[in-house]
Amino acid sequence: MVAMYVPHFNALEDEPEIRRMVREIGSAQLVSVGADGYPLATLLPVLWEGDTVITHMARANEHWTHIADGEPCLLVITGPQSYVSPTWYPSKAEHGRVVPTWNYSVVQLTGRARVHEDTGWLRHAVDDLVARHEAHRPDPWSTLQAPAKYIDGQLRAIVGVEVTVEQVQAKAKLSQNRSPADRHGVVDGLREEPYVGASEVAEQMARQLPDADAFDSKAADAWPVAEA
Repeated sequence: MVAMYVPHFNALEDEPEIRRMVREIGSAQLVSVGADGYPLATLLPVLWEGDTVITHMARANEHWTHIADGEPCLLVITGPQSYVSPTWYPSKAEHGRVVPTWNYSVVQLTGRARVHEDTGWLRHAVDDLVARHEAHRPDPWSTLQAPAKYIDGQLRAIVGVEVTVEQVQAKAKLSQNRSPADRHGVVDGLREEPYVGASEVAEQMARQLPDADAFDSKAADAWPVAEA
């Protein structure tokens, strides 16, 4: 099984934290391979419990017809991301050896998929998904609030996908190879950016800013130029 490239600086290994990240993002790109050898991908809402991910897609989406029982697949859950300008590094003025990069967080779940067309399975999966996202509301919506015939028709218009997870990999690339001063500079720079995701990346980095004494300069000097 080919692994995602994850330098040890960027590795996320705390399972509760990884699951929290997936739960908060709530969606994933389901990637599988079609009969012609080309990849197929669909963005879907996901629920991950134990070693199982459940989701569903439109019956009109031909992607599901190319998923055989037990077929390998990949779920890519992408968190906040943003461009990082080298102008934000104080070290630029010191030696100029800086380049742009891209900061992001991502979880990849690799496993085997199975398609479900049974309406009972689908009803349970949809109800679980709705309950997850409605739970915090003062008046949560449920499928019981819609006409039964209407819900039955909606269920016939989708198919379920169940993925048994075999490998979990998570990565947070948040300038861990830079000095504390450079990381502070990136946080300040991102907070001024107008782009979607920049402020979220800044807050992720801010929660992990190290003390100057904790920075491993030798490890940083060994960091490869190609960081992605």
